[in-house]
Amino acid sequence: MENITKSQWEELVNSSIDAVIIDVRTPAECKEGIIENAIMLDIFDGSRFLSELEKLDKTKEYFVYCRSGNRSSQACSVMDQKGFSKTYNLIGGMMNWNGKVVQPS
Repeated sequence: MENITKSQWEELVNSSIDAVIIDVRTPAECKEGIIENAIMLDIFDGSRFLSELEKLDKTKEYFVYCRSGNRSSQACSVMDQKGFSKTYNLIGGMMNWNGKVVQPS
């Protein structure tokens, strides 16, 4: 896992050919808006969270965020333990995000 700033996040996401963005907040938090193209995987929904991780391609680059950066850091650690090759945690999470957000579909 690598902790990255918002500017690093934007640069890396835009330069990656296989970036996957994951929002690990609760559904209620996601209703406030998510980063465009994010997959919503609530880390508090433990068994579903783990089973959904198993379906992901471990060779891609994963950009993970939450409200403040704590849960996404935990999620990155779990992903690293499960053999994901590259995970990035957004420092400060959505509390520091001033980029584009969209409503989840």
